[in-house]
Amino acid sequence: MKIILKLFIIPIALIIGTVYLVFYTVDEAEYVIITQFGKYVDVKKQAGLYWKLPDPFQTVTRFSKRITIYDPEPTELLTLDKKNILVDNFMLWQVENPQLFLERVKDPAGAEARLSDILSSQVGAVLGKYPQAALISIKPGEMKIETLMEEAKAECARLAHENYGIRVVDVRIKRLSFPKQNKSSVFGRMRAERQRIAKKFRSEGEEEAIKIEADTNREQKKILSEAYKEAQKIQGKADAEVIEIYAKAFGKDVQFYNFLRTLESYKKIFNKQTTIVLPSNSKLLRLLNEGPKPTAKRK
Repeated sequence: MKIILKLFIIPIALIIGTVYLVFYTVDEAEYVIITQFGKYVDVKKQAGLYWKLPDPFQTVTRFSKRITIYDPEPTELLTLDKKNILVDNFMLWQVENPQLFLERVKDPAGAEARLSDILSSQVGAVLGKYPQAALISIKPGEMKIETLMEEAKAECARLAHENYGIRVVDVRIKRLSFPKQNKSSVFGRMRAERQRIAKKFRSEGEEEAIKIEADTNREQKKILSEAYKEAQKIQGKADAEVIEIYAKAFGKDVQFYNFLRTLESYKKIFNKQTTIVLPSNSKLLRLLNEGPKPTAKRK
């Protein structure tokens, strides 16, 4: 019985082993390169099941199609105006030509070693064409980081594609800083620049405030002048109406008019604290002594 089992198991194992060595699968997210004794034979870019000669005659090498992030250490570079600046950037890349990639760089570690040289050299070359103000500035329109990065990306993409079969997706700066020995002088210049701008804004604000105050005073005087003019006009009109009323009253009854005028004089002269000494025949006291004379009725 054991012999029969061995007769079945051994062939089945050989078949499974042969299938494992001959057939292979390709995933959607990878390239598969077939090499024969280390030399390129074929590349499979589409997902599916394929076959090859068993090892060691033909070997399968797999490369990911996914985008990879390369994040090197910050690098100290020099700008056009000879200012040292610490640049922390990164690169997004993926395998584009698997055959050339295998021949030139072998694996992702080798790819990053070569990309490190490309990235630092090209970013350094581009930075060397721009002053420090193009990277760090408070003036609108002076910073040109986007333009700078596009130039670096284009050159990195060209070199990586031609030499290593790599597609550079993007190159970006994460952070810009200064070497420790330069920070104090740079921050001092930044503070001086901000103080100059603040002083300019304060001066412009004070000038505008004086202008607004002068305009307000001029408008106030104009309004008061027009108001006084209108008041005098109304007062004159009122006085004219009063005179007209008095004239009509005087024309209708002279004694009654004199009586009213005398009462108005009393009202203006006398109060609780008034003391006045006049002769008994004073016209002012006649009304108090004699009272009003009867007025003759008009026919």
